[in-house]
Amino acid sequence: MYIPKSFKVSDAETLYWFLRDHNFATLVTEQLGHLTASAIPFMVDSERGVLKAHLARANDQWQHFDGREALVIFQGPHAYISPSWYAEHPSVPTWNYTAVHVYGAPTVIDDESIVRTMLTELVANHEHGRDPEWPMQLPDDYYQKMRQAIVVFEIPIDRIEGKFKLSQNRSGVDVDSVINHLESSSSPLDIETARLMAEQRRGS
Repeated sequence: MYIPKSFKVSDAETLYWFLRDHNFATLVTEQLGHLTASAIPFMVDSERGVLKAHLARANDQWQHFDGREALVIFQGPHAYISPSWYAEHPSVPTWNYTAVHVYGAPTVIDDESIVRTMLTELVANHEHGRDPEWPMQLPDDYYQKMRQAIVVFEIPIDRIEGKFKLSQNRSGVDVDSVINHLESSSSPLDIETARLMAEQRRGS
């Protein structure tokens, strides 16, 4: 990923927070010169430094897991930025966005105890705070039928790249103006981008 120095994020805590908070990501693999991509939810094991996920068994992308590197693209808030919001002119339109790329070689997990634990954790992660929370308590025959329909895998995080492009290359006046305009938007993505920009501004 092309990352100018001012947009680069290297702090491990920030990167792992981002992976957890934006865990519906895109898995990209290559086989015989052809690229395949699947959008799936990931779990992050920060202690072991791995991503955990599963694919439908009918999705033959898992058959590309032959020891070669895969790419997982995590995308966060993003927003169009109008040059009309700047005090400095001339200027051109741009896009503010946040993204983290993870690289590693996927490995299929067959150990049933590990698989069940991972699936339970995935459900608990997304049910947390819901009313009511759905517990993964399924009849064994139904669970086994569903289990056979998926392939569980892990990706060791061999390399991770973070990019938060949040107007760090603009003046303070311009940054404040962009934040104000995004905050007044009706788009949740605009508002979340403004929040991240404000946090970046306070920390700079």
